Amino acid sequence: MGMKARCQCSKIQFTTPTDKPLALYACHCTECQHQSSSAHGITAIFPYFELPESVSDLVGIYTRHTLKGRVMECLFCKNCGARLLHRFQDSMAAPGEKPGPTATTNVKGGCLVDLDKEMMKTAVHVWTQHAIVEIPEGVERWETEPPQANPLQSKR
Repeated sequence: MGMKARCQCSKIQFTTPTDKPLALYACHCTECQHQSSSAHGITAIFPYFELPESVSDLVGIYTRHTLKGRVMECLFCKNCGARLLHRFQDSMAAPGEKPGPTATTNVKGGCLVDLDKEMMKTAVHVWTQHAIVEIPEGVERWETEPPQANPLQSKR
């Protein structure tokens, strides 16, 4: 069934391929702070999927390089500006090909209609060296990135 997701203006709506994320991250890096205009960004990891073709004219792409030199595509709604998801070019399938078994799509948490407090209890807090809010006691946390950030790779 998947999780329902939408941008702020609701012109872009989609459903994730699974009922809940494979993993959740609360990222405190300065890039996520700037992108979200908040204290941190929330990313929900799902098996790789594409947005529906019917909304392709409404989607903009901002491309940036990460600290590790990877190229990240950041998809957003051209109408309201809400970030929808991001993915890494080196894990994307070529047009007409199937993605690899460890490919993921990273949905921004604010887009997920049914994301709730209970799910967020499992969120891993990353790049906490840049945190500007208190990190909850007892949660998994990393000063930078965790050693294995792709939940599909760790299952193989």
